[in-house]
Amino acid sequence: MEYSGRRRKHRDPWRLICRSTVSFVCVCLAQFALFLLSSFFNSSNIITLLFLSVIVLLGLTVIGRRCKRLFGLRGSAPAFVFTNIVFMWCVYLVAIRQAISFPLDILFHAELIILLIGLYRIISGDPGFVDYAPISNTETFLEGSELPISNIYEGSPSVESSLLLQRVRYCKYCHAHVKGFDHHCPAFGNCIGQNNHFLFMILLAGFIIAESCYILSASQITTASRTLDSDGQKQVVWTVALATSTMVFSILQVLWQAAFLAWHIYCVCFNIRTDEWMHWKKYPEFQHITHSQLGETGTTRYRNPYDKGIWQNLKEFIEAKG
Repeated sequence: MEYSGRRRKHRDPWRLICRSTVSFVCVCLAQFALFLLSSFFNSSNIITLLFLSVIVLLGLTVIGRRCKRLFGLRGSAPAFVFTNIVFMWCVYLVAIRQAISFPLDILFHAELIILLIGLYRIISGDPGFVDYAPISNTETFLEGSELPISNIYEGSPSVESSLLLQRVRYCKYCHAHVKGFDHHCPAFGNCIGQNNHFLFMILLAGFIIAESCYILSASQITTASRTLDSDGQKQVVWTVALATSTMVFSILQVLWQAAFLAWHIYCVCFNIRTDEWMHWKKYPEFQHITHSQLGETGTTRYRNPYDKGIWQNLKEFIEAKG
């Protein structure tokens, strides 16, 4: 009997609505806290605002975790991402758009539309789910565990095909085996595997570009606000504080997203998955045992049997998408 490797449960609509509402409230509270911070410290430099914003966001995260434990409140990470996009879009329309050039305005809107389309595709798409037939009804799998080759391949596979099949891992969040499993992405509510890894990196780069455009646009508002009025006082209005707070939030987003993108570029260049790099001791093909000449117990060292050189790795990565 065949069982589908994709066993993602159909969620209760009301439960999804409740979690999306929690995410909406969290976004509003976080952005409001950053808005108040920008209002009270309107004369501070950007470094100070970044430092204070990190402290505020960390504090809100701690409070959110406590509420989750005490009241069982759970949010939806994809809804959190979507709500942040919509919020930033609204701020852009209300407080920033009138101060930027028409070409930049068109570019920013085009980027947001592409991001929303890409977000829908990666949330609803198939990352590379594999069908399998369990050995028994009591068989269980650990996250990142290999799919037994005998369950998905009949006969005597070659060495190359065996190595390929060994890269099918189990995800405990999706309750499924995924080909080319890299990690489970909470922000997108889906696994990142062979079919959507390329889309994931394009989407990550798209977020960085869109947020950079937003930072550039918002900086024009904040720079103009520092001009003195006739009384020699700095002109501070709520739109300026809102533009400043969202600009600071976007800078923080770009910082960690750029580091995350750089990590995935490294993984692609050396043909290694995040899960494999973190748990290489669980996978025999990554273990190279060295024996001493005296017959003593050898040491286990890391080796990557999939690395074929940067250019060949890049070619395989692009050809393997979808």
